[in-house]
Amino acid sequence: MAVRVLLVDDEAMFRAGIAMVLGSQADLEVVGETGDGAEVVARVAELGPDVVLMDVQMSRVDGVAATRALVEHFGDDCPKILVLTTFDLDEAAAAAIEAGASGFLLKSAQPDFLLAAVRAVASGNQVVAAGATRQLWERFRARPTLPPGPEYAALTEREQQILQRTAQGLSNAEIAEQEFLAVGTVKTHVSRILTKLDLRDRVQLVIYAYQHGLI
Repeated sequence: MAVRVLLVDDEAMFRAGIAMVLGSQADLEVVGETGDGAEVVARVAELGPDVVLMDVQMSRVDGVAATRALVEHFGDDCPKILVLTTFDLDEAAAAAIEAGASGFLLKSAQPDFLLAAVRAVASGNQVVAAGATRQLWERFRARPTLPPGPEYAALTEREQQILQRTAQGLSNAEIAEQEFLAVGTVKTHVSRILTKLDLRDRVQLVIYAYQHGLI
């Protein structure tokens, strides 16, 4: 089935261009669009998209507030959110990720990268604009850390090891090789870690690790 995408951007011409790019792919479908962040929750409830492609800077309700509203309203049923920004890394992009977005990319990104990014977040992976990954994690690492709570203690020793490997940016295949595990076993561990820590995806897992000084 095609990945269903909702476009959220207050520039109609930009939405039209993105819709054209996405619509050219058999496995992607633009199911709707809006130029107002305040309408996002209602539009998601109406259309049921898999991915929300969201401008982080909008005049009325910005992408950070709209992301937070989606996560709070839909919880575990929230669609994946990929935010768009004009800059390599700004506070808005970082705040959107903390609010629950699965990543961000530049509005100037090449069409092929945009398509790959939408597919990646739909599959549960994270996407960070090229060149901004180190800056992003350095920003979170520079913040004061808090000791992990009882949810971390609920992880098994193996799960804690997998968490650290994942937070270091290793893929499932790389973790499997280093820990002498099957890739499927690693995927199961990551899924259980996310559930126990009440995290949505690997991006949130990395933030959690930095916030609690685990890496």
